[in-house]
Amino acid sequence: MKIDNFRLIHRLRVRWAEVDMQKIVFNAHYLMYFDTAITDYWRALALPYEEAMVLLGGELYVKKASVEYHGSAHFDDRLVVGLKCERIGNSSMLFTGAIFRDDELLITCELVYVFADPVSQTSRPVPPGLRSLIERFEAGESILEIKLGNWAELGLVAASIQASVIVETSAPENEWKEDDSSAIYAVGFNALGQRIATGRLLGQCNGSSKIEHLVVHRALRGAGMGQAVLEALIGVARQRGDHEVMLLTRCADQAFYQREGFMTRAEPFFKADSMRSEMFKSL
Repeated sequence: MKIDNFRLIHRLRVRWAEVDMQKIVFNAHYLMYFDTAITDYWRALALPYEEAMVLLGGELYVKKASVEYHGSAHFDDRLVVGLKCERIGNSSMLFTGAIFRDDELLITCELVYVFADPVSQTSRPVPPGLRSLIERFEAGESILEIKLGNWAELGLVAASIQASVIVETSAPENEWKEDDSSAIYAVGFNALGQRIATGRLLGQCNGSSKIEHLVVHRALRGAGMGQAVLEALIGVARQRGDHEVMLLTRCADQAFYQREGFMTRAEPFFKADSMRSEMFKSL
C-alpha cells in the first residue's frame, strides 16, 4: 500500500500529549488522526460541513470504525494520513485510510458512515448531489466553479459573502464599496451551489490592476479556494493586457500571496489595527 493510492492527504506531527511513557502513540489517538483527516476530506470537497448537511437534509454518523496496527508512531514523528472513499452504498459510505511514517505503513483503517435523519437518526439514501460530488472528487475532477462578472451580475452575491466575513472578523478594512462599475467580481461555488469564496479586480491607470476583498468561507480556508479565485482574477488582468496586479494585505497573510508569485513593495505600514504590506505580481 502506498500513499499515492489515496485521494486525500493529511499531514501531522505527533505531540507529547498523544504518547505514553515509552513515547509511543496511544492506540486511540490513531482514530483521532483519521477523524481529523475526514474533516479535511469535507473541506477538500469545498463543503462547509454544517451548512451542507442542512442543505442535504441529513447528517453523517459513524457506524463502524476498525483499525489494524502494523507499527507504532513515536513522539515528534511526522506522519502522513491517506484517505479515500472506497464505496457508496444506498445510505452508507465506506472510507479506507492509512497512516505512514515516510514510506513505512503504520496503521490502516476502515470507517463506515451512514447518512441519516438528524432527529430520528434513521438512515436515508445518500443524496444524489453528495454521491456525485464524492465520485467526481475521487476521479480527480474539478469540484469548484468560478464565475466572473460585473456588479450587476455578481456584485450582490459577492457582497453577501463579504458581509459574513465582516460579521465574523469585525475588520474595518473589509468594508464593502459597490461604487466602482468597472470592477470584475469572481465568485466560487461548490457542487451544491453554495457560495464559498469571492474577490474582485479593479482597473487602475498605467496597466495595473488591484485585487481586493479576497475572502473564503471560514470553514474552507486553506483548502485552495482562495487560490482558485485569485488565479481567476489574475487571468482576467492578464487577458486584458495589464502588466501587473497589486494588492494590500496583512503582513500575517504575506506567505499565501508569496506562494502565488507576489512580491512586497515598499515598507509595511500600520492600518486598521494590524501591519499591512503592498504586494504585486508582474504579468
